[in-house]
Amino acid sequence: MTDVNMTLGLYTFILRLLLPVALLRLIWRSLKSPDYRQRIGERLAWGRPAPSADLWIHAVSVGEVQAAELLIRQLLAREPSRRILVTTTTPTGAARLRELCGESVAHRYTPYDLPGILHRFLDQVRPALVIVMETEIWPNTLAACERRGMPVILANARLSARSARGYARLTSLTRTTLARFACIAAQSEADARRFIALGADPERVRVTGSIKFDLRQPASLLDQAESMRRAWGVGRPVWIAASTHEGEDGPLLMAHRQVRVRIPNALLVLVPRHPERFERVAALVMRQGLTLVRRSRQDVCRDDTAVLLGDTMGDLPVFLAAGDAAFIGGSLVPTGGHNLLEAAAAGVPVAIGPHTFNFATITELMVEEGAAVRVVDADELAALMTDWLGNTPLRARIGEQGRGVVERNRGALERLIALIDECRSV
Repeated sequence: MTDVNMTLGLYTFILRLLLPVALLRLIWRSLKSPDYRQRIGERLAWGRPAPSADLWIHAVSVGEVQAAELLIRQLLAREPSRRILVTTTTPTGAARLRELCGESVAHRYTPYDLPGILHRFLDQVRPALVIVMETEIWPNTLAACERRGMPVILANARLSARSARGYARLTSLTRTTLARFACIAAQSEADARRFIALGADPERVRVTGSIKFDLRQPASLLDQAESMRRAWGVGRPVWIAASTHEGEDGPLLMAHRQVRVRIPNALLVLVPRHPERFERVAALVMRQGLTLVRRSRQDVCRDDTAVLLGDTMGDLPVFLAAGDAAFIGGSLVPTGGHNLLEAAAAGVPVAIGPHTFNFATITELMVEEGAAVRVVDADELAALMTDWLGNTPLRARIGEQGRGVVERNRGALERLIALIDECRSV
């Protein structure tokens, strides 16, 4: 048996041992977010079968779903009869998919990366092509698709230096797994170099850019934002803390206290990334002695309200468009940050923390172009937000620079579609 087969066998053996733990973790998470215990059988390819599809798109959660939506709309516009199945790992991703795409695509939860489960799943779906969004590299899934002659494209692919170091520890397995992709459509030259260094065939790695630059704001967004802004208070300074993670909310509330020393009527719209954290964050705000209203309850935002908790799904684009400035979460803690482009496209100046390895290329471009500012801690963030909220011309200039970055970098979606056509014709 080759080293690769031994390593893959060991990986599969460990994954089998961990399967009960994974299922128990779903049940544990469902105590705070009941959706996690729904449709568990889909993750095992048991029970209700997945529908057959021409195309299987795998998108982990909300961010990948939003990127995939751009691709889905383009593909369906060209071929309305195309049957598309989208899998997600999280219920929030599933909910966002339904909001964006309705019934135009089918959804199932992602099957675990074990041969028997994948055999059942692929027997049900029988896709002609598989598209994996961004960073999902599952050895058994790729091996199963290769055996069945199903080409797999890694689309909008990104690979941070930290992730590359992790994959490099399993050199032979990583090289063999990457070789099973029909094409890797990398977001940047740096991403492409990392994939090639890990063993990907240079002939199969293309730099297409990030399709997230191709986002289109809905025509109703401006009207929704203006309505929301009136509800917050006309002329009131507002900053958005978007997609925050555990460990960030406390420092952000401390920063907001400092902002309110200089700007007493400033409002913070605090939007946790995960719904299961909504109650904990609400309790934290109350313990800090700050007045709180909640979006989910349609509470009235009064002049003395300090914090609005964005505890609903799908409202973040409107929050960002309605705000004066934004902080993008997951970056004060070592989570790796989230996408800045929704705020930039809305013309809103953006702040990020020191940890942005998940969106390194986009973040560095935004910072270099003067469309975003990096801060190291809550004190720096407080000073920056105080400066921005008190200076309308400065905000407008930075916001326009952000819009310009988005416009100049469009086109990745068109290049990705060309690659998909190329794979289908082979």
